[in-house]
Amino acid sequence: MGDGKRYCSCSSTHGFSVPLPLFSFFTLFCLHLSIAAAAGNPPLPLNNTQESIMRDLSRSVGSAGWNTTVSNPCLWRGIGCSPSNSSSFLVVTKVDLSGYSISNSTLFASLCSLDTLHSLDLSNNYFANLTGHFSPCPMTAGLRVLNFSSNRLSGRLGHLSGFSRLEVLDLSFNSFLGTVTTQLSVMPRLRSLNLSSNYLVGAVPLRMASSMEELVLSRNSFSDSIPSSLFSYSDLTLLDLSQNSFTGDVVDEFRKLPKLRTLILSGNNLTGAIPASLSNVMTLTRFAANQNNFTGSVPSGITKHVKMLDLSYNGLSGEIPSDLLGPAGLETVDLSSNYLQGPIPRNLSSHLYRLRLGDNKLNGTIPDTIGDALALAYLELDNNHLMGNISSQLGRCRNLSLLNLASNHFQGQVPDAISNLDKLVVLKLQMNNLRGSIPSTFSDLTNLNTLNLSLNSFTGEIPMGIFNLPKLSNLNFQGNKISGAIPVSVSSLQSLIELNLADNSLTGTIPTMPTSLSAVLNLSHNHLSGSIPSNVGVLKDLEILDLSYNNLSGPVPSSLEGLQSLTKLVLSYNHLSGSLPAFRSSVTVDSTGNPDLTNGKESSNDSPTSRKTRTHTVVIIVAIVSSLVGLCLLAAIVMFALSKRIYRVEDEGPSTEVGVCQVIDGHFITMSSVHTSGIDFRYAVKAVSNPNNIFLKTRFCTYYKAMMPNGSIYSVKKLDWSDKIFHVGSQEKFGHELEVLGKLSNSSVMVPLAYVLTEDNAYLLYEHVYKSTVFDLLHDGRSHVLDWTSRYSIALGVAQGLTFLHGRTQPVLLLDLSTRTIHLKSTNEPQIGDIELYKIIDPSKSSGSLSTIAGTVGYIPPEYAYTMRLTMAGNVYSFGVILLELLTGKPSVSDGMELAKWALSLSARPEQREQVLDTRVSRTSVGVHSQMLSVLNIALSCVTFSPDARPKMRNVLRLLANAK
Repeated sequence: MGDGKRYCSCSSTHGFSVPLPLFSFFTLFCLHLSIAAAAGNPPLPLNNTQESIMRDLSRSVGSAGWNTTVSNPCLWRGIGCSPSNSSSFLVVTKVDLSGYSISNSTLFASLCSLDTLHSLDLSNNYFANLTGHFSPCPMTAGLRVLNFSSNRLSGRLGHLSGFSRLEVLDLSFNSFLGTVTTQLSVMPRLRSLNLSSNYLVGAVPLRMASSMEELVLSRNSFSDSIPSSLFSYSDLTLLDLSQNSFTGDVVDEFRKLPKLRTLILSGNNLTGAIPASLSNVMTLTRFAANQNNFTGSVPSGITKHVKMLDLSYNGLSGEIPSDLLGPAGLETVDLSSNYLQGPIPRNLSSHLYRLRLGDNKLNGTIPDTIGDALALAYLELDNNHLMGNISSQLGRCRNLSLLNLASNHFQGQVPDAISNLDKLVVLKLQMNNLRGSIPSTFSDLTNLNTLNLSLNSFTGEIPMGIFNLPKLSNLNFQGNKISGAIPVSVSSLQSLIELNLADNSLTGTIPTMPTSLSAVLNLSHNHLSGSIPSNVGVLKDLEILDLSYNNLSGPVPSSLEGLQSLTKLVLSYNHLSGSLPAFRSSVTVDSTGNPDLTNGKESSNDSPTSRKTRTHTVVIIVAIVSSLVGLCLLAAIVMFALSKRIYRVEDEGPSTEVGVCQVIDGHFITMSSVHTSGIDFRYAVKAVSNPNNIFLKTRFCTYYKAMMPNGSIYSVKKLDWSDKIFHVGSQEKFGHELEVLGKLSNSSVMVPLAYVLTEDNAYLLYEHVYKSTVFDLLHDGRSHVLDWTSRYSIALGVAQGLTFLHGRTQPVLLLDLSTRTIHLKSTNEPQIGDIELYKIIDPSKSSGSLSTIAGTVGYIPPEYAYTMRLTMAGNVYSFGVILLELLTGKPSVSDGMELAKWALSLSARPEQREQVLDTRVSRTSVGVHSQMLSVLNIALSCVTFSPDARPKMRNVLRLLANAK
């Protein structure tokens, strides 16, 4: 998702860039005002006409949180002024009303009167229509910067005549549709255009200003081929055509774009060869063309100037050019999931930070020159045909955090030099031909989180020191020839979530396991003996327990019944005896191959006759009960229909209210009488027709407050049913997914009570307990600083909700987890919202893939750039950013820098971590300071770059609860 870094750098979050001359002008002038105020010299006043206009403007904005109490409008937040020609008065040159939830279009009358305005930012509001607002409009003649991103603008992109001096235009994240043909030709000075995340179709617009420098058309439905005439815009520095439907070959004329710095073609259907002329563009620093259908070879010299190259998920073949990985400035290369073959080039840049070559057909060995890549932090060579010994030179790459050599043909022993990698978090060596003993020096890898040595030929015993690794959460030694007993020190691994020692030759008894085990404990296919220890029953969060094919004896402990998260229990082919405990029906139990073990539900002395008699009795009882239940259900349905609690078109008749959509279908998810008697679907739809009822807008939804006939208030969430991403194929599927979510019960999760369908939209109804969002509480500029007790309670509540969602049999993933989507019932009672989006969105209907719509900038995990899918690990990353917001008091993105990256950059040295904490809170007491540092460690583990290195939410919740 990092495709917008270049053009987001001056705008914070909206993909909008202010021209540097203008940006510098406004910055210097604001500094001038500040210095004047500090020196006791009041700034110049506005001329009387403009002051009156600004007063009118403030009344139009209303109570949206805009601070206009200062007498001089030039000192209002978001307002920029400069001296007039006479120098005795100031005039307004900049208006920034971004994020005020404004929908009142009457303010355009005031704005149009500001004929001195140079920059207008109305992004992140609720404007739905621009028709007629800029004609006539004196302001447009001098306007240079216009930002309408993240609104609700729809319809076709009309002609923008009158903006003759406009240089920057941002209309991204709206709902514009249709083609773009001549609309841009009336702006001859346009240098930066952002139309991303709309529903525009057709070909690339070509009638643009010749001075165009930044063209961003990503996340639309543009199609056809990339026209050769696009290369006539020789001043282009940024070209982003990603996540569209472009087809055909790319014309090899990039030498005509000598200033191009960023080129993003990802997520299209482009074919043919990678243009070789890109190697001649000396200014090009980033090139991404992943997720296309490119074929042929990787052009030689393409990284001569490029620092970041991503050609993953294509059909490229041939060998990797020998010069590809060597240029001094090269930082990241991703060629994964292609058909590349041959050796890994020997010449490696010392600045190379990330190298992904997995899922290809590479052969040969890891070159000894790998040690020259001293900055290398992520090395992924998995799923190739590499062979020979693992190079000991890897030990020189002391910055390695992730090393993945899985699914190759490596042989011999693991070199001791691997133990030098003290920053290593993930080590994956599974599915090779490695042999010898597991190095005892692995105990030196104190940051190790994941260790996978499965499906090799390791022998000997498990080194004791491995169970002293403080951060180890996933350990997999399955499918080796390991012998001896399981060290009793395994109980000390208090971060361990998954332990798989299956298919080895282990002997002895089962030792006490760490209580942190929550995913899998697999000890099957060994030679373990003795009884199943009763203390296995303390693993309350364990989901899978496999002890099959051992020599275990004695009874199955009744304590196993208490494993509330258990979904699968395999005890087959042991020597167990006695009666099997009565497990919940949701637990799959396999106990075959234990002749002396009986099912606790059935007495072993039952005769066939008595069992047959009992069966007949049960059948009769079931038949009677079923009949009674059927009659009750029929009566309930009749009563329900009579009370008209489910509305349909034929029940309602034609709607008589103007502007109110007709209810096609309405369903209750809850059967609580409080809500089924209180909710009236007609009132819900009526409330949505009035924009004054809006109390919150997130990226995908708008929330309205609806009062029902009995006086009760509910929250109504509007999903834009006309938006293609919400077309889930059928109303039945939509209803089924919501029914499943409606059965969830957790105080930290917003659960829908009912839903309504109209012709164009879908609406969900919730209890109205909304007070604020976490974002508003932290960042709305209030003088009161949120105390640590409240922040910690919010963190704990969100962690509980997210752990609950991830712990379902079918985990519920969150499409957009941020402080804006976490509602607050009170200052310290959070509720996670928008839980249904991932279930009801059909990614095949989007303009690209889930990565084009997943999340909010600053919360999106880095792996989306190449995985293009939602994961629990991705949710953990987003939660880590939320923790950082609570710890720092800073938003997820500020001054062009993502909060997670900033915090990680300061975490390298312990003494710098103090700079991360919000000193207004951390200095209130020694106890608060200590707990905040503990939570900071948790947050940093959640936002680590590698998804495999992040803890699962169960573990995060446990760590948070124990943070002191």
